[in-house]
Amino acid sequence: MIEKRMDELIEILNKANYDYHTLDKPIITDQEYDKFLFELNKLEEEHPELKRENSPTSKIGGEIGEQLNKVVHKVPMMSLSNVFNEEEIRLFDSKVKKEISNPTYIGELKIDGLSVSLVYKKGILDRAATRGDGVTGENITENVKTIKSIPLILNEKIDIEVRGEIYMRKDTFNNLNLIRKEEGKDLFANPRNAAAGSIRQLDAKIVADRKLDCFLYHLPEAGNYGIKTHNEALEFLKKLGFSVNENINKFNKIEDLLEYITYWTDQRDNLPYEIDGIVIKVDDLESQNKLGFTARYPKWATAYKFPALLVLTKLIDIKFTVGRTGQVTPNAILEPVLLMGSTIRKATLHNEDYVVDRDIKIGDIVAIKKAGDVIPEIVKVEISRRNGSEKDFVMTKNCPICGSDLIRKENESAYYCLNDKCDAKRIENLVHFVSRDAYYIDGFGDRIIEDFYNMGYLNNVSDFYNLKNFKNELMELEGFGEKSINNLLENIEKSKQNSLERLIFALGIRYVGKKTAKVIASNYISMDELMNTDYEKLLDINDIGESIAKSLYLYLNDELNIKLIDKLKDLGLNMSYLGQINLDDDFNNKTFVLTGSLLKLTREQATNEVENRGGKVTNSVTKKTDVLIIGENPGSKYDKARKLDIPIWTEEEFIEVLYK
Repeated sequence: MIEKRMDELIEILNKANYDYHTLDKPIITDQEYDKFLFELNKLEEEHPELKRENSPTSKIGGEIGEQLNKVVHKVPMMSLSNVFNEEEIRLFDSKVKKEISNPTYIGELKIDGLSVSLVYKKGILDRAATRGDGVTGENITENVKTIKSIPLILNEKIDIEVRGEIYMRKDTFNNLNLIRKEEGKDLFANPRNAAAGSIRQLDAKIVADRKLDCFLYHLPEAGNYGIKTHNEALEFLKKLGFSVNENINKFNKIEDLLEYITYWTDQRDNLPYEIDGIVIKVDDLESQNKLGFTARYPKWATAYKFPALLVLTKLIDIKFTVGRTGQVTPNAILEPVLLMGSTIRKATLHNEDYVVDRDIKIGDIVAIKKAGDVIPEIVKVEISRRNGSEKDFVMTKNCPICGSDLIRKENESAYYCLNDKCDAKRIENLVHFVSRDAYYIDGFGDRIIEDFYNMGYLNNVSDFYNLKNFKNELMELEGFGEKSINNLLENIEKSKQNSLERLIFALGIRYVGKKTAKVIASNYISMDELMNTDYEKLLDINDIGESIAKSLYLYLNDELNIKLIDKLKDLGLNMSYLGQINLDDDFNNKTFVLTGSLLKLTREQATNEVENRGGKVTNSVTKKTDVLIIGENPGSKYDKARKLDIPIWTEEEFIEVLYK
C-alpha cells in the first residue's frame, strides 16, 4: 500500500515538474505540489529502503526542452527548502545555530519568476541560461539580451557568473493578456508563466515585445572577488550595474526577521510584481560553507512560502450537522490541506442551494478560502479536473441525529429539525451558552457538556447553576476530582456577574450576534425593560433591522423562554447592563476600523472603548468609515484610507482622544 502511494506521488510530481518547468503550463497549483512533495518526503523518511531512484525529492527542476541548446552549469543551480510558518522558521534558525553562533540573516523578497544564470567575459554578456534541472539548463542568451534591466556590458571588465530572477510586472502581464484575448489566443495563467513562456521563444523580437525585467540575487563564487558576506555580494552586483531588489534587509534577531515577513505578507499585493514568499539566507559566506548542502538544498538558506489565500484539495465526502437552532448544514469533508497557517479538514457548505448553485459533487477538486480569515468555505469547483467518478450531492430529508423529518422554511434556503427533544440541538445550545463570547463558564469543553448531558446532569442552560447539588456524584466520575469540580463550580458562580449583553447572546436568539446583543443591552439597561418593550421600539435602534427585531420580540414573548429567563433570574444571574454608557461626540454614531499591531491596548480593549462611547468597529475600510486607527505595520487598510481621504489616528492619538 505504501509502495503504491509512493509510485502515485512520484508520477504526479514528475508530471507536474514537466508541466511547470518545461511546458510552462502547470496543471496543479504550487500549494498542491508542496502538499504532495511533503507527503512523499515523509514516506521516504519513514521507509528509506523504498525510495526510488527517480524520486522528485532528489530533483531540482524539470526536463530540458528540445528547442533550445543545452548548457551545463559550472556551479549547480539548486532549489531552496520551504518553510510555511513561524515554528518551521524557528526550527531552521535552531539548526543553523547548532553550527553557527549568533548568525546574521538576510531577508529577500522571493520574486515569482524564472531563475537565470548570466555569464560575463571581460564585462560583456557571453551566455544566459535557465535553471533547467539544476545541472543542465537552456541557452537563452539572445532572448535575455532584449531585457533592458540586464546589462550587456558591466561597469568593470571582469569574468563573472551571476544569478537572478526574470519576471514580468503585473501591468505588463495584464496588457499582454488583453492583447491575447483580442487575438483569440489562450491567456497566460499568471505573470510567472508568462515570463517563462516568453523567455523560451525562438524569436527574440517576441521576447522584446513582452518587456521582461530581472532582479539579481546571487553571486555563486563571491569569494573570488574578496567578498565575505552575501550582503556585500549584493552591493557588488549593484556596483557592476545590475538591478537588485531594494526591499532587502539584514537581521541579527529572528524576531526582527519574523516582523519583516509579517509586513510583506500584508503588503505583497501593493508591489508592482508578484512575490510568493521570503528568502532567508545566512549572510556570512564562511558560515554558508560550513553549513554546506543536502543533495537538493543549501542548508544555509530557505524560502518561507506565503500562506495560500485560496487552496485546492479534494472533497471526499459530505456530512450533515445540527446547530443550536435546529438548522441542518451540509459540511465538506476534505483531504487535509494547509490554509493560512492551519490544517483544514472540513468546510461549510451552508445549505442545499449553495451546493446546487455551484454544482459541487463528492470527489471534486475544490478551491477553499477562509471567510473573514476564519471559517473555511468552498468558493469554486475545478470542473476541468473531473474524471467521471464524482457523485451528485443529495440533501438529507431527515435529521442526522434524531431522524425527524426536516422542514424547509418559506423564503429560506435552510432545512430545520423541529424536534425540541433532539439531542444535537440541546447539546449545541448548552455549548453555545458557555462559550467564550457568550456567557463564558471556563472549564466546560464540548466533551464535558456532552458527557454531563448524556448522564442527565444538564438538560437546559439553567441546569448549569444546579450542578452544585450533584457535587459528590460529579467528583466520582472518571477524570474528575474534588479540585476540578470545585473549579467548575466556582466558575459557574462567577459567571452570574456577567453583564446583560452576554446573557442576551448566550440565549441563542436567532439573528442576535455578539455585537447586536451589546447594542440591545446598552439601549435597555435591564432584562425587565427589554422584555416589556414592543416591536416598533426595537426597530428604532440603530443597527437593528426587521429580521432581528422580529426574532427578538417573538423570543421574549414565548412562554417557555419567559419561564427560562425568570428561572435564571431566581438562580441569581445578573440581569443588568454593566458597560459604560458615555456618549462622546468623537465616537457617537461613528464607524471605526482598527489595523496594525496596537502596543498599549488589545484589539478587544480598543473596540470596547469605542463602543462604550457610542461608536462601532468594523473590519473593512469603506466610504462609510469615519476613522482608521493604526498600530505598527498597518497594511493595505492604511493605503485604502488615504485614497478615500479618511481621517487616520495613531494609537497615541486614539488614546489622547479617549482620555482628553
